[in-house]
Amino acid sequence: MLPSNITKPLIVILGPTGVGKTEFSLRFAEHINGEIISADSRLFYRGMDIGTAKPTEKEMERVVHHLIDVCNPDENWSLALYQEAVNNIVCEIHNRTHVPILVGGTGQYIKAIVDGWDLPAQEPDDHLREILEEIAKEKGKQAIYKILTRMDPQTLTYVEYQNTRRVVRALEVIMRTGKPFSDLRQTRFVPYQIFQIGIKRDRKTLYERIDQRIEHMFVDGFVEEVKALIDQGYGKQVPALSAIGYREVSAYLAGEISMEEALTLMKRYTRQYVRRQANWFKETDPSIHWFDAEKITTKMVMEVIGEEKNWILPKK
Repeated sequence: MLPSNITKPLIVILGPTGVGKTEFSLRFAEHINGEIISADSRLFYRGMDIGTAKPTEKEMERVVHHLIDVCNPDENWSLALYQEAVNNIVCEIHNRTHVPILVGGTGQYIKAIVDGWDLPAQEPDDHLREILEEIAKEKGKQAIYKILTRMDPQTLTYVEYQNTRRVVRALEVIMRTGKPFSDLRQTRFVPYQIFQIGIKRDRKTLYERIDQRIEHMFVDGFVEEVKALIDQGYGKQVPALSAIGYREVSAYLAGEISMEEALTLMKRYTRQYVRRQANWFKETDPSIHWFDAEKITTKMVMEVIGEEKNWILPKK
């Protein structure tokens, strides 16, 4: 049970891809009777397991997980929908007197929860979206991204040019409201007591871990996973298949690049993604308590939480 000195806690475990969030979050959740809520937008999609480093069945048997495999690759899970789902799940976990633990590296999704973004109720404009997607198809991803950054330079920090779906969505909102997309992220009251745990490694070691993980993906059947998705009708037009790795392997299967090129591009783009994640999770942010991945222990984190929040978390 949750002790009376904690009212609606929410623990967040964040950090760059490949840093070791999964390993620690499992140990920590087991220790405090926690349930894990994914904050990795790639884990929503069924059938996308190897390329997203999704927790294994064995890992998910150890701790209850939420928001993994909640939709098919051709379904769109918006940030607003995610925010609503997380708030509902956190409430359910509290009702069970367990501790909710938000875990992931998708900065926009974590910030929406932690900062309480009041996302605009903007209905999609299918006609405008079709026009924008056609521009992206004819002139390329970089061209439509340049339009967005001219209209709203602040989007450089949180919208990547490869993610055409997000670029189009941002332009759609700007054109319909007449306001910069970045200005629409108003905040509201956050109904939780939040403690953020950041996990870090030195960049050289992190890159080595990422390279090894990607190489293991190919050994574990990543190409076959992508082929199976394509055979099910999930082609290039499906937003989820634009994720790092899936687009490169799709290009390999289409004969556009070699296997070696796909592997090299995956490593390069993942490193770029890590640098973008650093814009969301800064080591100078006083609200994040950073721990070295090589040294972090459950006991160490519990002690810091006790000192900082005066929480006495339950032990399983």
